[in-house]
Amino acid sequence: MAHAWALSALWVGLALLATLLAIWFKVSTALSEIVVGTIAQLIISLEFGAGGLQGNTQWISFLAGTGAIVLTFLAGAELDPTIFKIKWRESLVVGLAGFFGPFLGCTAIAHFVLHWPMLPSWLCGVALSTTSVAVVYAVMLELGFNVTEYGKAILAACFVNDLGTVIALGLIFSPFTIKTLVFVAKMQASVIVMGKRSHTVLHRWMIGSNSERVLRYAHCPVMIVH
Repeated sequence: MAHAWALSALWVGLALLATLLAIWFKVSTALSEIVVGTIAQLIISLEFGAGGLQGNTQWISFLAGTGAIVLTFLAGAELDPTIFKIKWRESLVVGLAGFFGPFLGCTAIAHFVLHWPMLPSWLCGVALSTTSVAVVYAVMLELGFNVTEYGKAILAACFVNDLGTVIALGLIFSPFTIKTLVFVAKMQASVIVMGKRSHTVLHRWMIGSNSERVLRYAHCPVMIVH
């Protein structure tokens, strides 16, 4: 128990140090935390062994996973469909460029320069081409860009980048067969049909609700005056 409390105190102290450095140098807190965590891990590993900050412990992994899920959910909630409709060209260009540039470049370097096999080279390209929506959202939230059209367009581009990563992983490492493709096609058709039906039901419900509201107000003119 004492070891767990000491480890948690070390993590909180490093987080406080990263925040103070971010304020001092006027940089993003997320960037400062990454730099401070990397340097601390290297120093502690050299001085006290390979354990380092012991980021593989269960409670630290749980807190890290929970934080990443919450930040990703909040970033998804900030994604405005209206802004994406307006800025879809910019979002697609930035997202696809941010994916294909590192993906193809890192794959080529790993295969032709480092002489890795082809599949590990593709995996290297995928790993280095993805972005962290949670980190981007944290920076946007800290600088106040999450409420602007510019920030929401950047978040949309991050989702496009992550979608490219997921598709690339599926195409490269999944054993696709004819049955798999037919199943995916059926599932996609089912999702489209269900989406259209739900949209129709929602539209009818809204019209019905508005009609009932109009009739109710028509019988109660005093409510309209107030």
